[in-house]
Amino acid sequence: MDTNVLKADLHVHSRHSTRPSQWILQKLGCAESYTDPQALYRTALKRGMDLVTITDHNTIAGSLEIAHLPHTFVSEEITAYFPEDRCKLHVLAWNITEAHHDDITRLRENVYDLVDYLIQQDIAHAIAHPMYSLNDKLTVDHMERMVLLFRAFELNGSRDAYQNALLRQMLQSLDEAAVTRLADKHGMTPRMDRPWEKTLTAGSDDHSSLNIARSHTVVGPVTGSGSGRVQDFLRGIMDGRSQPAGRDATPETMAHNLYSIAYQFYKQKFGLGAHVHRDLLLRFVDRSLCSSPEPESGFMAKLHGLIGYRRPAHFFSGPPRSVQGLLQKEAEDIIWNDTELREIAAAQTKNDPAGEDTWFRFVNRATEKVMTQFGTSLLDNVKGADLFSVFNAMGSAGSLYAMLAPYFVAYTLFTRDREFCRTCRDSFTGQTDHAARLHVGHFTDTFYDVNGVALTLQMQLDMAFKNNKQLKVITCGPSEGEAARRPGVVNFTPVGSCTMPEYPELTLFYPPVLRMIHHCYTQNFTHIHSATPGPIGLVALAVARILKLPVHATYHTAFPQYVSMLTEDAGLEDAMWRYMVWYYNQMDRVYVPSHATGEELVARGIHPSRVVFYPRGIDTEKFSPAHRNGFYGRYGAHAGKTRLLYVGRISREKNMHVLANAFAQLLRRRSDVELAVVGDGPWTDAMKAQLSGLPVLFTGYLTDGDLSAAYASADVFVFPSGTDTFGNVVLEAQASALPVIVTDKGGPAENMLPDETGLMVPEGDAQALAAAMHALCADSAMRTRMSREARAYAQSRSFEAAFLKQWNMYRLQNVA
Repeated sequence: MDTNVLKADLHVHSRHSTRPSQWILQKLGCAESYTDPQALYRTALKRGMDLVTITDHNTIAGSLEIAHLPHTFVSEEITAYFPEDRCKLHVLAWNITEAHHDDITRLRENVYDLVDYLIQQDIAHAIAHPMYSLNDKLTVDHMERMVLLFRAFELNGSRDAYQNALLRQMLQSLDEAAVTRLADKHGMTPRMDRPWEKTLTAGSDDHSSLNIARSHTVVGPVTGSGSGRVQDFLRGIMDGRSQPAGRDATPETMAHNLYSIAYQFYKQKFGLGAHVHRDLLLRFVDRSLCSSPEPESGFMAKLHGLIGYRRPAHFFSGPPRSVQGLLQKEAEDIIWNDTELREIAAAQTKNDPAGEDTWFRFVNRATEKVMTQFGTSLLDNVKGADLFSVFNAMGSAGSLYAMLAPYFVAYTLFTRDREFCRTCRDSFTGQTDHAARLHVGHFTDTFYDVNGVALTLQMQLDMAFKNNKQLKVITCGPSEGEAARRPGVVNFTPVGSCTMPEYPELTLFYPPVLRMIHHCYTQNFTHIHSATPGPIGLVALAVARILKLPVHATYHTAFPQYVSMLTEDAGLEDAMWRYMVWYYNQMDRVYVPSHATGEELVARGIHPSRVVFYPRGIDTEKFSPAHRNGFYGRYGAHAGKTRLLYVGRISREKNMHVLANAFAQLLRRRSDVELAVVGDGPWTDAMKAQLSGLPVLFTGYLTDGDLSAAYASADVFVFPSGTDTFGNVVLEAQASALPVIVTDKGGPAENMLPDETGLMVPEGDAQALAAAMHALCADSAMRTRMSREARAYAQSRSFEAAFLKQWNMYRLQNVA
């Protein structure tokens, strides 16, 4: 070790060092939990500290307990207030006496008096976590006054690198002119010479004893011994010779601490220490969440450890009946099957407890397994209309939430102050980079599928890349080939799935919630967007709430109508509407592709202020009459016939049975027509059987150039659905210069010009549909005119212009 450099953990624990803060205890449901100061001292020395102090909150009791030991000094973290508005701040005071503490207690109600006292008494001091708002009153003005009051600022070890970096930028931007302006603005005299020169310290701000000395302060060179050594060290801080060292925290660090505090409290309350060596899970938890786990000593402890280390299958001869039981079983299985975790439980690893990354991996895997079984059980009960079991399952999910709550709390706290930190940095440095920071995380349950939602998102991603916009698509599901590696798409591996019996091609994938929240935190999104209200959409809502981000959604699909047509169950349709209204009322904005859709949502109960009409666009190069060729020849098409085209999912909710009936009627009036059906779905076989022997071509799914050619090589587009909220295919057909026939229900009716680019018929009326098809097939002049108008109309609906319009809509809200 370099003898000219001293390290001191100046912030072993900041908010109550030997006991966690009341706020944390309140969140975890604990009364109070204490840490042994001497154990903290020993751990700090073991981790390489030369000087050790404890900064308890408004008390020096813990610090006095180690004051007789070598290399220590008494310190305190003081809750002080700006007297103007009672804005709270924490001040660190080092190497104080009991008499100093008494004076500090009397003066701390007024931070100006407190600082003047510390200066008068020559007490080294610093402002702790300066950009952390303790009572939601902190403003830029308070930060400006801190600059005039304090020489030393702490880079807090319980905060992340991002916030500490912003504090560095802010302080480094100071110069003499800037401080003079602040002094004039606030009518204050700076409390030090050359007040634009600041010094930085670091401290671990640890509450659980897991991260003692993780962050610390280095000063060099230091001379003297005993009390002189301490004084020279502290003088080095105030003279600017200190350097922050160690590691910044992450939300996973804070969550690990919260689990530790809770466990240590309940371990003491219920006497769990006596049972640690009898249970595999408890032993692993003890070694992961305690800085001083239960020692392996004595014959009985070793015997219990040997017994407990065996696979605990006998505890669960039958399936667990509760979420708690299931969680315990899955947790034990995970520990047993993971070599690293099993070695931690068996005390075969180093003495230090498992780190936050290991604990995160354990909690994540345990809860993912339980969530999968819980989700499957819940959906099975819903499908079986077993409402009692549904409510019972939802009630038990509270245990699962409690398991993840420390992570939710940690991510919320770590993001809560980011906007304020950026505001401070911008105010001091003059930066205004908010526009460049617009970064959207777009969540979707479907991206690699062949449907309108997926295709729209794929086009939006292309437009974002072309226009240099920060858009990321976040989805969850199996993916293969080049699509799986598409730039801008993050695809999470599902933890489970469930298939709907009435809709066998629709699979719901269970997302890895904790991993997705962690990813979004690291991406530093400014907005969350939900394309679908399924499991991924629920994660989008959770992410937005936890990370305090605005959340937008697009209403793409009329799921309640789909449920009604597929199940003919009015109760399920009503339940789906209730869920949709609840879900979309959580959004800051709901983009609807048609006025009719927006009016229906408002009528159902979605607040009108949330609903925003957003007309989508079309790629008029991809879909163009220029792609017309002999495409249908490969399917045995007959030359000289007028070809009617349908593109989309083949299912009853699309009214394909109506189209089949109408085409059969049309054939009774004329024989020079042919129907091409592009797509697939659950009603394909039934439609083929109904139209057997008739001039109908089934192509299956088509993509890229084949799809473009299929549109351009037809003559009339027919879309009988009344449940589509928009109908991309209707615009694609018009861009390909096809007259269109649509129903009077849903979005497609608003994406064509009646009697100009096509015809409109009553929804579900096969006879009216047949008459419209006959009219266009019989009148080539009308067909030619509508073809020309359809192409012109589509060209006025550029997809790029529509995308940029929506992108600008995000700016109407404040960027976090």
